[in-house]
Amino acid sequence: MTVEVGNVMFGNDRPFVLVSGPCQIESRDHALRLAEAIAGMARAAGVPFVFKSSFDKANRTSIHGKRGLGIDEGLRVLADVKASVGCPVLTDIHAPEQAAPAAEAVDILQIPAFLSRQTDLLVVAGATGAAVNIKKGQFLAPWDMAAAAAKVAATGNERIILTDRGASFGYNTLVSDFRALPIMAETGYPVMFDATHAVQAPGGNGASSGGDRRFAPALARAALAVGAAAIFAEAHDDPDNAPSDGPVMLPLGWLPRLLDQLRRIDEVAKAPA
Repeated sequence: MTVEVGNVMFGNDRPFVLVSGPCQIESRDHALRLAEAIAGMARAAGVPFVFKSSFDKANRTSIHGKRGLGIDEGLRVLADVKASVGCPVLTDIHAPEQAAPAAEAVDILQIPAFLSRQTDLLVVAGATGAAVNIKKGQFLAPWDMAAAAAKVAATGNERIILTDRGASFGYNTLVSDFRALPIMAETGYPVMFDATHAVQAPGGNGASSGGDRRFAPALARAALAVGAAAIFAEAHDDPDNAPSDGPVMLPLGWLPRLLDQLRRIDEVAKAPA
């Protein structure tokens, strides 16, 4: 199955798509600057691109964590990115009442991993008709995602993408099992791998999540070697000073070489036998 989102096509047998941007929207100028920069790098590498950023980070470790601009201002920024840069846009939703307004501004509604079993959220997201990206909960097996997808499909919306971001492995640790990607692909839906959140240490810094971005490129390469439809990799111009997920976001300077590597791996992995 292929999911068409604007000028981008997601499919397990199609060239991979890059989904990237800062973890949360920090300002209109920052979002536009990063979207334009990443779009240019993706275009130079010949890689389709979707911009991602969150108007609200509702599952922060600490009550004091910065959450973002909020839904009203955040959706205005994302609509501006879509209009100015000309790329499809993805953002998270956390509550059913956010689905309809978000679907008016963006192309893909993302269901966060912690909410991947929330029936009401999945159903209302599907009912908007927007593409829906469901992140596999760290607590779920890959075959459990068929049931999550079925909740969205029950609305008549088959524009579904499934994303793996690792599985819980002890305390504050995630591990990636690359069997999960072909297992999830058995649903027929495009499968994406979240390379940056897969190297996260949830709550690992006490009042915030930690992680180690050094390993994200290796995991991205491995995911394309087993046939992923897309790579989700958050990126930032100053990740060490970002308000959320700084330890795992990729510096912008890493992207040109990485995208070239990923494109070549993808071509080999998806070449006719």
